[in-house]
Amino acid sequence: MQYYNYGCTTQKSDAHDQGPFGDRDYNRELAERTASFNEAYKGKAYFFISQLRSGTCTAGIIVKDKINILKTVGNYLKAMDIEVVKGSLAEITFSSLERMLSYAERMDFIEDREDVLTGFGIADLLSIHRSGFDLLEDTIRESDKNEIYKDASMLLSSESLTEELDRIYVPRKNRKVNGIPVQYMVITDDAVERDEAVSALVRSLYANERIASKRCSSVIFWPHNRYNMAVFKSLFKSCEGSTVIVRFDSDDEADSDIERGDLQTIEDICEVARSFVSKVQLIFCLPRECTKSKDMFYANLGTASVIEIKEGHAYGERAKEYLGNLARSSNIRPDKKLYDAVEEHEGYLAADLRKIFADWYTNKMKTSVYPQYKDVATVKSAMKSQKPRGSAFDELQGLIGLPEAKAVINKALDYYKAQKLFADKGMPSDHPAMHMVFKGNPGTAKTTVARLFARIMKENNLLSRGHLIEVGRSDLVGKYVGWTAPLVQQKFREASGGVLFIDEAYSLVDGRDGLYGDEAINTIVQEMENHREDMVVIFAGYPDKMEQFINKNPGLRSRIAFHIPFSDYDTDSLCRIAAHIANDKGLTLTGEAMDKLSSIFEVAKNQEDFGNGRYARNLIEQARMAQASRLVAMDYDAVTRDDIATLLPEDIVPPTDVKTVKKYGFCA
Repeated sequence: MQYYNYGCTTQKSDAHDQGPFGDRDYNRELAERTASFNEAYKGKAYFFISQLRSGTCTAGIIVKDKINILKTVGNYLKAMDIEVVKGSLAEITFSSLERMLSYAERMDFIEDREDVLTGFGIADLLSIHRSGFDLLEDTIRESDKNEIYKDASMLLSSESLTEELDRIYVPRKNRKVNGIPVQYMVITDDAVERDEAVSALVRSLYANERIASKRCSSVIFWPHNRYNMAVFKSLFKSCEGSTVIVRFDSDDEADSDIERGDLQTIEDICEVARSFVSKVQLIFCLPRECTKSKDMFYANLGTASVIEIKEGHAYGERAKEYLGNLARSSNIRPDKKLYDAVEEHEGYLAADLRKIFADWYTNKMKTSVYPQYKDVATVKSAMKSQKPRGSAFDELQGLIGLPEAKAVINKALDYYKAQKLFADKGMPSDHPAMHMVFKGNPGTAKTTVARLFARIMKENNLLSRGHLIEVGRSDLVGKYVGWTAPLVQQKFREASGGVLFIDEAYSLVDGRDGLYGDEAINTIVQEMENHREDMVVIFAGYPDKMEQFINKNPGLRSRIAFHIPFSDYDTDSLCRIAAHIANDKGLTLTGEAMDKLSSIFEVAKNQEDFGNGRYARNLIEQARMAQASRLVAMDYDAVTRDDIATLLPEDIVPPTDVKTVKKYGFCA
């Protein structure tokens, strides 16, 4: 079935100029003449007027069987009492035809467009927007043999494509017989390669009268969608004598485990295709790795013969030739830098070579064609130097000490940045497990770093929510058999998209309720795997106990990516922490006060269960209270703003219950 637009100039007539919608009575008279004329061609062809103005006329034509179109449309317009001066005929798509019919109906040149399409069995196409699949239509340009072969030689599928072109150009034994001997399957991941291969096929088929129509209808099916197969069947009916391109755009992951709905879709597609296999030229288009989908098409196409046009790898000189052709088609001379991007023994697909060319072309535009932009940084260069977003990263960097924790978080951010930077160079994009163990004594900022880490991941779009859920043994271990697993699963659901922080994690397996604790650990291991891409689990606690805890469960250890030590602070770091805490409260310490702090920290470091940063905070809080007592005892009028903002040595009160113990190993 073919659709045409016939535009012509006519002898002018006042009857055609009766307002914006013409003379309605005159239009209805033409509708009656149209119906009468088409009676003789019922089921074979249909002619109608779409627009009529003084001096111009546009007619639409539907042709099912072969007729002399120019002669017949001339007879039709003569029957309409329209005298043609000069006209031109062009084949159009169904969407263009539908617009012409809609306008003709609005102008009363026809009674009902749906009735017209029903007469040809294709009225369902009016519901194409509710079909579930995408439809793209076009008409090919006519080309000679040399042009088609030249275009084919530019493609990486040229070997199999040229072989088929040779077969297409073999003259038919019987010129009176037309038919469709084979169908095609174009296999490539590159959209340009696919479209160019299809274009060469269709142009050669039309040139050799294997198809009667220039019209191409591309139908795109997506995995997991539901489709209206009645509309699909109508489309095939409307495409008799032309080409239907079926694209089943499945990705590798989906294709590895085809769902039942997708299998049914392929079966339905093939059932319709089998009904029209001798009337419609079919071209199936699949990605390279969709082997299961391809096998399903072959299994359901019955006795149809299918020729594969498959993209191959380009090596060495062939890859360079392809890049050179891309450059010349863009009117720019290829150079050594472009060719040097090709590694001699590596195979390239069309998509790979297009990426290489795109990078080279962009640089060439800046440096040679528009040298005034040569110093402007590329987006990738700007991305490379861009620091992580958000205030949490700056807060982390501002914390005193913690080199190991900062290094791990920087490493994680660099990993995700590298995936974005080097995606076009083949770096795979994934989301590795980021589960961690924080090992350190009290007050070494484990919880603070966990909170900042969650915020950093959120602010840099690496976690969807970036919140922190803090839990201990009582939150995860149930009182009775069967209670523990649901508790653990609930906490993982709460932490989804963020960070689950398990403090003193070894307490899960301490004591006589170890059986329940083991159930908690086993459930945690399972949930860590289930949520490896959308959350981070951080276990925290004392260094020696955490090491024993991790060693109890090999599955747990294998799922933890980073073991981060939080070292005890030295005296200088503790003094800086204390000064920072005081400064946040609007206070400064005199030099003598700092000296006293230093001497206190030097002794306190050896205290059993020393609190590190927590100890420094408590010391400053005690100093504020001591300062308050000192100021209250002073003469009110003698107290200055500097007095209120300054901590003196006498405000620094060392603890009286110091219990020292010599520590070895991790803590100095």
